[in-house]
Amino acid sequence: MSAFASAFPGPARSERLAQSPAVRRDGRWWLVTVSGSVALTDPVFTGQLNRFATAMAAADQAVAGRRLQQDQPPARPGGRRR
Repeated sequence: MSAFASAFPGPARSERLAQSPAVRRDGRWWLVTVSGSVALTDPVFTGQLNRFATAMAAADQAVAGRRLQQDQPPARPGGRRR
């Protein structure tokens, strides 16, 4: 392991940010590669990652909500559902 990489914490709550190497584990951001992981400490960069993760979660919720709407039967004339 290089001097820049630290041991990635063991099993815990983690989430990968889209298809990026950025992973949030127990509230901390890491860049993870096959050769190791690096804890991110820059507050500006981690703040941007937090905002992007929040936006991605909102988009995922909107898509899920839209899918639920599409699965419901069409409304009858007068606005009532079947």
